[in-house]
Amino acid sequence: MSLIKRTDRLPLIFEDIFNTDWFGGIVNENKTSFNTPAVNVKENDNDFVIELAAPGLVKEDFNIELDNDVLMISSEVKNETTEEKDNYTRKEFSYSTFKRSFTLPDTVNSVDILASYDNGILSVTLPKKEEAKVQPKRLIEIS
Repeated sequence: MSLIKRTDRLPLIFEDIFNTDWFGGIVNENKTSFNTPAVNVKENDNDFVIELAAPGLVKEDFNIELDNDVLMISSEVKNETTEEKDNYTRKEFSYSTFKRSFTLPDTVNSVDILASYDNGILSVTLPKKEEAKVQPKRLIEIS
């Protein structure tokens, strides 16, 4: 059984309309990020591994929750900078947020889930229950 990916995003119609340079390319002058990080899901014999690409964040920026076999990974980062010079003051805000949800199969041991963040990659390891692991080949004797 495999993981089922769910995304909690509104349609990106408004982002496309307001952040499009009509001569090609994407413009994001207000520094608001609507991007959802790319995710890889790998299945091994003993576990599933979710890898989420989120460079520029620190591990404290992430929130990982498990509720009724739904794993939710989210982040919210707010920054504010102020620059004051002779006759003017410039204040800039930036806001970045995302939320990804995954419905976990019954084969996942939800008690032993581990997460780590290294070099811009958040890795969440979802170990399989013992009965769901691939059993080695064995010979059955006929009596």
